[in-house]
Amino acid sequence: MYQSEKENIMDSINQQQPEENHKDLFGREAGQKIREMAKSANTCHFCTRITTGQPLKVRPMSVQQVDNEGNFWFLSADDSHKNADIQADSNVHLLFQGSAYSDFLSVYGTATISKDKQIIKELWEPILKTWFTEGIDDPRITAIRVEAREGYYWDNKHGNAVAFAKTLVGAMIGKTLDDSIEGKLVNP
Repeated sequence: MYQSEKENIMDSINQQQPEENHKDLFGREAGQKIREMAKSANTCHFCTRITTGQPLKVRPMSVQQVDNEGNFWFLSADDSHKNADIQADSNVHLLFQGSAYSDFLSVYGTATISKDKQIIKELWEPILKTWFTEGIDDPRITAIRVEAREGYYWDNKHGNAVAFAKTLVGAMIGKTLDDSIEGKLVNP
């Protein structure tokens, strides 16, 4: 399908909406939305090998932190496939789902690997000893920082209960009434 055809379909769907359902977010507002949605989900699908033309490598990862600049922080083993993939190609894609009906987030960024002990201490949680059996001083621990370059979100404006009610009413009266909002996240 050509881009103009896609835009026309999207315009057609959007024309049925009586409310605004698209809002791009920039700078601080984009960063705030990313932190809010990542916290809601807490876990993402961390995708590597995204530019190779081969199947993506995808694994679930817990986000240890999203800092004030909108960078995502993870802990990983230096001998993992994920770390090897990042060393070969630092482009990654993070996919979040906070609930069954909202809080969907897609973030494309660049990953870097660090062995900085201070960062690792800041990100450490006791449950991580499951993977790093020597604890916080396990020599295999690395911190992965993903710097968000661009993103896109799908959410609702007033919470799941209102969104569900609007959908039901819309179905009963034959009108598109949903509480969705989506848009680009720029300079998060």
